[in-house]
Amino acid sequence: MAKAKRMYGCTECGSTFPKWAGQCGDCGAWNTLVETVIDSIAPSTSGRAGWAGDAANLKTLAEVSVEEVPRFSTASGELDRVLGGGLVDGSVVLIGGDPGIGKSTILLQTLCNIAQRYPALYVTGEESQQQVAMRARRLDLPQDKLKVMTETCIESIIATARQEKPKVMVIDSIQTIFTEQLQSAPGGVAQVRESAALLVRFAKQSGTAIFLVGHVTKEGALAGPRVLEHMVDTVLYFEGESDGRLRLLRAVKNRFGAVNELGVFGMTDKGLKEVTNPSAIFLTRAQEAVPGSVVMATWEGTRPMLVEVQALVDTSHLANPRRVTLGLDQNRLAMLLAVLHRHGSIPTYDQDVFINVVGGVKVLETAADLALMAAVISSLRNRPLDTDLLVFGEVGLSGEIRPVPSGQERLKEAAKHGFKRAIVPKGNAPKEAPAGLRIIAVTRLEQALDALFE
Repeated sequence: MAKAKRMYGCTECGSTFPKWAGQCGDCGAWNTLVETVIDSIAPSTSGRAGWAGDAANLKTLAEVSVEEVPRFSTASGELDRVLGGGLVDGSVVLIGGDPGIGKSTILLQTLCNIAQRYPALYVTGEESQQQVAMRARRLDLPQDKLKVMTETCIESIIATARQEKPKVMVIDSIQTIFTEQLQSAPGGVAQVRESAALLVRFAKQSGTAIFLVGHVTKEGALAGPRVLEHMVDTVLYFEGESDGRLRLLRAVKNRFGAVNELGVFGMTDKGLKEVTNPSAIFLTRAQEAVPGSVVMATWEGTRPMLVEVQALVDTSHLANPRRVTLGLDQNRLAMLLAVLHRHGSIPTYDQDVFINVVGGVKVLETAADLALMAAVISSLRNRPLDTDLLVFGEVGLSGEIRPVPSGQERLKEAAKHGFKRAIVPKGNAPKEAPAGLRIIAVTRLEQALDALFE
């Protein structure tokens, strides 16, 4: 019979040792030995050295079935969008985010709705059953079908799941789960890795879809071993402020759908409500045109979104003027200000520059370059831009305006919200502009600057 053997492996070089030590004897790294479990197999009775086992069943790629993976809805359109169209049987989804941002809330809402159609199990290691029931009652969720379990031992959780056979199961959270095969405390690297490995194996064998809640560090990354993100099928991150009204759920890894897909939710007294038209939320602007504000079209996953970029440029009294960004890359701001000085003859070396994307959205693409420059110029000159103006495009170091992907869809979204003028790269100019939208195609930064205040 297989016997579990405890070993200690170095996270730097991979060497294993029978006892723990403060320093790795091979690579010399300190505090890198973590506990792990190795299943020792009984020696083969055939007298030959090596492993005994059956040969694997091999197929060519042409023989492998390529039928579309069946999915089922979570009863939330935005969550289905982030997951790639719905949940897949046997998939493991890891959700991370700051404390109080809504991880447990959205999973409880999802499971209460799924439980009306399929068997579901909610496993909590941080709260009691009474606390979960109180939250469900406060959110007016259906409570008659969902089963709740308070347990932290992974062996007991899997044994119960094999008996109940749920279609969807939630583990809240993976940092509280431990396995009896290890002696370390729950939340440690070894405990998180082994517990997650057992859950992934159970999900693939039984076809149960599993949601894992993960804690995050102060830098915003998922706590625990990095291998945890590689083991699961999908990794979702909550973005936004805990005291704000909007929550953004972004997919950073998805084996069954698009990466960087974004779901938008609004926090209400009845839980998280999906926002089907996020552009209308992000474009809640002032009644009058103000300097330093411009609207751009960003591409998130499979849809365009209109967001407002704000800039504040003020005289600096410091030796090194400040460059502060919220929602954009700070290093890219410094580069674009240098391009603006060199090719636009607009210096900002004695100015503090503050950039903000309204609504807490993180814009990760280069299409925000031209909009960022337009907002900076508007604030520097104290001249407001037209409220019906849309700007997007990538700016190169030599001052050229480069096209960005999905330009046609961005312009259609702008026309739908009533914009009248758009400054875009020449490569994104359509043959036929959307109704009511005048397209200004530019190839150089100088042309874009002249078109801003027409």
